[in-house]
Amino acid sequence: MAFTQGLVYQDGVLYEGTGLEEQSSIRKVKLETGEVLQKRDVPGQYFGEGIIIWKDRLLELTWKAEKGFIYDAATFAPKGEFPYPGEGWGLTTDGKSIIMSDGSADLRFWDPESLKETRRITVTDDGHPVTELNELEWVKGEIYANVWQTDRIARIDPKNGHVVGWIDCRGLLTPGDRTNQTDVLNGIAYDAKGDRLFVTGKKWPKLFEIKLVKRP
Repeated sequence: MAFTQGLVYQDGVLYEGTGLEEQSSIRKVKLETGEVLQKRDVPGQYFGEGIIIWKDRLLELTWKAEKGFIYDAATFAPKGEFPYPGEGWGLTTDGKSIIMSDGSADLRFWDPESLKETRRITVTDDGHPVTELNELEWVKGEIYANVWQTDRIARIDPKNGHVVGWIDCRGLLTPGDRTNQTDVLNGIAYDAKGDRLFVTGKKWPKLFEIKLVKRP
């Protein structure tokens, strides 16, 4: 079980960024079994957050240090660092920009090469800001976002920030699966080729493949 902060599916495996001081790491995980295939620890003073793979690089945010790390995506060898203002929460990409959450209702769009902000949107539902946006995933032209301390995932229009729907994940984890370590829903990964959507949580014992059905 890991304190899941970032989750990405690529080439048949999951990439996971985990949090907490002295416990943060990036890892490659076998989807079918949860076996950790590769792991690199983050320096103990940093609280790891969201991750994204861009070309041959893996990028990782940290929570409050206003610093991100760049790794070789294949070997996890360090390749550099980059600054950003404020907190770091989640990352995803639409294939053109890197999209970042910072715990507010805003999503920042970055140039993927310079890692500089190019624009931002405010996420709203019926005109009301949706704050504490956390882990992100790009799915079929929409941004999916965990909302911290809820069992809901917002489906967001990237053009204007409007929430176009909600995914209700209540009941995924049974009471028998929960311990005093089990934390909130957090972690979304999409297999575009297989059209499979995976979700998990911080210190959850299971990863779920879910299918979306309309509420009757």
